[in-house]
Amino acid sequence: MDVRTAEFWGAPDLSIQIGGDGASERRTAEQGGGDSSLDWAFGLTTPELRLFTTGMRRRLTPGPAATLGERTRRFFADLPPATETKAPSPRLLVGALPFDREAEDRLFLPQRAANRPWASPRAGAVPLRGMRLTSQPSRAHYQQAVARALEAMRASRDGPTRLDKAVLSRSLLVQADAPIDPFALWRDLKADPTAARFLVPLGQGQDGAMRRLVGATPELLVSKRGPAVLSHPLAGSARRSADLSQDEAAAQDLLASEKDRREHALVVEAIMDLLTPWCSDLRAPPAPALVSTRTMWHLGTRIEGRLHRPDETSAADLAALLHPTPAVCGSPRDQAAELIRDLEGYDRGFYAGAVGWTNASGDGAWYVSLRCAEVCGDQARLYAGAGVVEGSDPAAEADETSGKFQAVLRALGVDEASV
Repeated sequence: MDVRTAEFWGAPDLSIQIGGDGASERRTAEQGGGDSSLDWAFGLTTPELRLFTTGMRRRLTPGPAATLGERTRRFFADLPPATETKAPSPRLLVGALPFDREAEDRLFLPQRAANRPWASPRAGAVPLRGMRLTSQPSRAHYQQAVARALEAMRASRDGPTRLDKAVLSRSLLVQADAPIDPFALWRDLKADPTAARFLVPLGQGQDGAMRRLVGATPELLVSKRGPAVLSHPLAGSARRSADLSQDEAAAQDLLASEKDRREHALVVEAIMDLLTPWCSDLRAPPAPALVSTRTMWHLGTRIEGRLHRPDETSAADLAALLHPTPAVCGSPRDQAAELIRDLEGYDRGFYAGAVGWTNASGDGAWYVSLRCAEVCGDQARLYAGAGVVEGSDPAAEADETSGKFQAVLRALGVDEASV
């Protein structure tokens, strides 16, 4: 890792440019030359790191999760040394992984990266009027899907593989009377300071407008820094209340819930089982802790370990290993994914996938793409899901998804009572 890159990752609060010709981009903006570099703007802010990139120099050859680690290794091996280029790009890949392990990912090498926001984000604000919401599927249809998932779990007891959990989602389509500004939406998601806010370009939509995934997720899939590996899964949720006594009661009820603790244990066990062969040391506390966002309470467990071979294992390897966890898919993974395809009736795309970065040294961080919307032109599609296990109530799971929509709906200026 070169000195500038080392300084960047070691001092996330400093304004350090670590690659690309930022001066030329500033001159273009000052001269009114457009903001084409922002078409591929990527942003990720967490309590530990702020990363903002512009431009797209080179795409990682798309592929499924199973080949992600090897593709990233080849990509960095083929990059010319920084000393051989006039304006070296940052030696990192940023982007998104889809929910479906067989679908193609979207990762790319940016032209420049810094830890301060983009120099000239698009002007304008999210339109506050003329928004129309359409539930896809309807709340009633979603509750029927939850009931069918419970039936499938009961039927699996007599089969060769028992289905313990499936995470079912629903979506909201927001239709505005003017283009929705994804940069303004990203800015207005700052109400959850502990969440990882992200803005990820996905490529052009059918009408030529850039598709972007924008959200604020509370869940770390996995991070790697040297030999240290960390995962912080969340599973088991309750909606927060503006009334302090009711909010505290909701938190304590969640912490004591046998159903939610059982759902959470499935996630922790799966991650521990997958990471164990890769780690010389791996540990997790015996019980989950409460994790809060502005709108939800969650059960969370911090899993920490040290890798056997850190120089041979990248953050991309680990993300591909773990994704999707039972927190967003179910258990067992393959059976749950098949049931999701049968019951949801739509392609999740990059919802419940992962967003993040990995660098040439193998370090990086990937976050589960939750509390998000895919924005393109005058439309935004929001997603929210809930874990279904034995004991789940279809109406309660629908209420949970309504609570999870609220973070993005509030940032859009949409009345939360509408869902």
